[in-house]
Amino acid sequence: MDAVYTHGHDEPVLRSHRWRTAENSAAYLLPHLTRHMTVLDVGSGPGTITAGLAARTGHVTATEVTADALELTRAGVAAAGAGDVAFAVADVHALPFPDATFSVAHAHQVLQHVGDPVLALREMRRVTEPGGLVAARDSDYPAFAWYPRIPALDEWLALYLRVAESNGGAPDAGRRLLSWARAAGFTDVTPGSSTWCFATPEDRAWWGAMWADRVLHSAVARQALAMGAATEGDLGRISEGWLEWAEAADGWLSILHGEILCRV
Repeated sequence: MDAVYTHGHDEPVLRSHRWRTAENSAAYLLPHLTRHMTVLDVGSGPGTITAGLAARTGHVTATEVTADALELTRAGVAAAGAGDVAFAVADVHALPFPDATFSVAHAHQVLQHVGDPVLALREMRRVTEPGGLVAARDSDYPAFAWYPRIPALDEWLALYLRVAESNGGAPDAGRRLLSWARAAGFTDVTPGSSTWCFATPEDRAWWGAMWADRVLHSAVARQALAMGAATEGDLGRISEGWLEWAEAADGWLSILHGEILCRV
């Protein structure tokens, strides 16, 4: 069940993750949230989504797999001035909570990185009360689309898929969420999808520069070098490709996400 977290927590990664909000990353769930709900936020990262969930409900419990990662959540929640949030180090495969503890269990970009996503969903269901919701959203890397077709970005995608799969992850998780939910025993599932699109000059500059840094200075880079999947020269070429895309006047990038809302 063990899997290695592909991205790590280097600054370029956190730059991306701190951009995420409940509005741009959990819009499919927000209409179902009400005051006085209790929410479990699995894999809470830098806490920006956690804070948005807390603003809409009575209480959120945020979990991460290590104490260091959980400190990033604490800092993000504190910076946002979020309300009632509890924190716990927890493995989604064996959550340390009694049955039927939460109204909602939520995971954003988590199931693609765990060793057993079906078991993770079963655990999220176990700790959710009858009638509650288990919600998950994951990207689908092979379905990413961009223009212009820059060869270095094709190289980036092939490299990322190789590293993520070697870590035991599922970079095509978005398209697999429905099948995982059914395998986990859910019978009332609402599947869907949504995208992030980066096409304005400002968005391209931010996203392209972020990935140009990330390709060189993150766990992905270190893992790619360690496993012999890329050289320093390869990473430099891919980094330049991201900057080339960002500078293209007609540059466009769409990131597909699968989503599931599972009624317990």
